Amino acid sequence: MGILNGLKILDFTTLLPGPFATMMLADMGAEIIKVESPDRVDLTKHLEPMDGEVSALFGQLQRSKRSLALDLKQHESREVVYKLVQEYDIVVEQFRPGVMERLGTSYEKLKEINPRVIYCSITGYGQTGPLRNRAGHDINYLALSGVASYSSRKNEAPVPAGIQVADLAGGSLPAVIGLLAAVYHREKTGEGQYIDLSITDTVFSLNAMYGSGYLVDGVEPEAESLMLNGETFYDYYETLDHRYLSVGSVEPQFQKRLCQLIGDSELDKLSGSPRTQDQQAFKMILTETIKQKTFDEWLTILGEDFDGCVEPVLKFSESVNHPQIKARDMVVSVPKSQGGTQKQIAFPIKFSSQPAEYHFTGVQTGTHSEEILKEAGFDSGAIEALMDKGIFGRQIKSRGDVRR
Repeated sequence: MGILNGLKILDFTTLLPGPFATMMLADMGAEIIKVESPDRVDLTKHLEPMDGEVSALFGQLQRSKRSLALDLKQHESREVVYKLVQEYDIVVEQFRPGVMERLGTSYEKLKEINPRVIYCSITGYGQTGPLRNRAGHDINYLALSGVASYSSRKNEAPVPAGIQVADLAGGSLPAVIGLLAAVYHREKTGEGQYIDLSITDTVFSLNAMYGSGYLVDGVEPEAESLMLNGETFYDYYETLDHRYLSVGSVEPQFQKRLCQLIGDSELDKLSGSPRTQDQQAFKMILTETIKQKTFDEWLTILGEDFDGCVEPVLKFSESVNHPQIKARDMVVSVPKSQGGTQKQIAFPIKFSSQPAEYHFTGVQTGTHSEEILKEAGFDSGAIEALMDKGIFGRQIKSRGDVRR
């Protein structure tokens, strides 16, 4: 039984921010119904590589979530949502502002049915402001928030990040925080809550380290002008065979160990200097020294005991097999509904009790439609009538389920 056992959530989201958030909630024991359009394609379902009928990515993002196919443009589908929200009283949606209102499933409408409803809208720019109706993606939010402008080498273009920083750190994670805060508030007061989550707002707040300096003293953060973005020796360094080491030895005790590692303990005076020219001189020495040995030679030198904030830049295939990742059980095998298992990245938070739960991988749209409707009180005749009206899309019956 997960730590969030008892929370019941209707998930209207697609792509990455919302699904990753509800995946985390499901991992912690929340019961999720993923409400999916039978006609609108979720691109993550078809991204290679595939594992059966859905992609490996979709199989992970939608794990442990039951799927209900609903054409929300039809009035009868709204009635299904109204019935479900009496019990599934947390709603997460990711449409542009106004869409859920046009579909008859806005916060105000669902609040009329269940005053305790908690409703989270995840959008790129929020429900207000001149850009509220504009489309956007991860790269756009990083750009508009100012983050991309100093996330580059001097006089070079910003580099697209390897992961979706804005979608995950600006959308998924704050959605989980906001929802759980609202649940806590509801437990104390009985009141529901509307959460207006702008990914751009959250990414803008991630400027905390250097944005504060601009707001107080007008210091503009620029590329390679800050302690942690390349002005100092805190950086990546190429090895002889064109691999890389990360060096984050900013504290004095780690600087000393770093200098000992490269063979000159006296260099800690240079590495610890506040003068930019000294930092650059030390950085040049570090660059030349690290490039004299191969990646594997440096791994041998670092061993398991070096405690100086120097780590290899691993490929994902290497990270998966790293002893630390293995020791933390960060890869799990999740059952597939048609048999077998799929390896997936585990839930990252360790609780002393109620560990994470992984019930099944993501499924095809509508796999659990009939099951969910029966639980909500619809009898077989009512379900047949709804099917005839086409609210599930183009459906066929199979093994007692309504399937696309």
